[in-house]
Amino acid sequence: MGNLFGTDGIRGAANDYPMTAEIALNVGRSVALLFKKQGHRAKIIIGKDTRISGYMLEYALISGICSMGGDAYPAGVLPTPGLSVITASSGADAGIVISASHNPFYDNGIKIFKSDGYKLSDEMEAEIESLLLSEIFSQQCRSVRETGSVYKIEDAEKQYAEFLKKSLESADKNDLQNRFTGMKIILDCSNGATYRVAPRLFADIGADVESLFVSPDGKNINENCGSQHTETLAETVVKRKADVGLAFDGDGDRLIAVDEKGNRVTGDQVLAICAKFMKQKGILKNNLVVSTVMSNLGFKLALKEMGIRHIESDVGDRCVLQEMRVYGAVIGGEDSGHTIFLTHHTTGDGILTALKLLEVMKAENKPLSELARVMAVFPQILMNVEVDSKPDIETVPEIQAEIRSVEKRLGEKGRVLVRYSGTQPLCRVMIEGPTHEETRQCCEQIVRAVRETLGIKKQ
Repeated sequence: MGNLFGTDGIRGAANDYPMTAEIALNVGRSVALLFKKQGHRAKIIIGKDTRISGYMLEYALISGICSMGGDAYPAGVLPTPGLSVITASSGADAGIVISASHNPFYDNGIKIFKSDGYKLSDEMEAEIESLLLSEIFSQQCRSVRETGSVYKIEDAEKQYAEFLKKSLESADKNDLQNRFTGMKIILDCSNGATYRVAPRLFADIGADVESLFVSPDGKNINENCGSQHTETLAETVVKRKADVGLAFDGDGDRLIAVDEKGNRVTGDQVLAICAKFMKQKGILKNNLVVSTVMSNLGFKLALKEMGIRHIESDVGDRCVLQEMRVYGAVIGGEDSGHTIFLTHHTTGDGILTALKLLEVMKAENKPLSELARVMAVFPQILMNVEVDSKPDIETVPEIQAEIRSVEKRLGEKGRVLVRYSGTQPLCRVMIEGPTHEETRQCCEQIVRAVRETLGIKKQ
């Protein structure tokens, strides 16, 4: 055992290591021990998405928490950002989400939040792994008189919806029910954690709402729907003559939008739209936006054109958040659709991002297709190569020669990013360029070098 935590919690195929009932049991025990206070039972909130394996892992976590004398508060199906909200507002010591985000139903994951609604630091994750490896459980298990209890939270979705509404109230507290009257919205809830709360919320604030993929069966989460697969959403937006389509991922922390013409609006575009609006309103603290190294070149050029400072982080919303807190930014995100509005929330929130995007559309009185022109999206090609080993890319002369060749060819019209996957034996080659064809040619040029020098050799 070891290295359980990846870039966003523990994740893997459900019922297979590390996403087993046994590991979940011991995660529950570890979290209960880690957050136990003198003379105080650890209070731990648990939320989940709609995967069939969620029950298995939820009950295992509850058993582990109670065996250490902690109290478990299951909140049922709840988006990840909603669990963060409930954890912070209820006086809980920690919160645990059971979800594998945008992955297929047969995967699952465990994410842990602290009492303030922020995800665990690397140091705290390491401490949990250390507890999992130790023999401390046998020494610390409570007698039957000291085991914890289970208290179901019945109104978690309502609490989360009220939190989201408050993000809008500063503009006009008396007109919340009619805030988006006249806007026709199509929602794609990915058969995931937003399937109840999102349609109710948008209807409550006056929008004309039609909802897709709101019939989860435990196995259809993210299946040809949601933020990764917006084709059906785009068709429906055009067919229904809607103003916008909003697609969430399985656990509701991502948003990808579709404009009134059926065009996909990326996370980078949403981030640029909101940053521009915030600057105009004088609320873009430190005139700064944070995004990852994977952000589109067009995003960086757009910020430069708008006179907005830009800081890059490593991949992952936790890394974005870390840089935001260090440099004092109030907005940051990823092209995949994670957007963090730090004035309102401690983590990426798909529904909150959707509300903020609708606010801009309403205030500017412009269609999303026009707002999205704030940045040009450069063609981007990403190719993965299976590798035998992961030496420092800069120490492999054959690969470096091809990278320099491509960089010289593209000049300021594109960029090259070659990096290893943090969780798989893969080298990722990402190229952006002026045309799709030239970008593909450049990507294939570097991929060939990677495959010849580091690729898995066939027997």
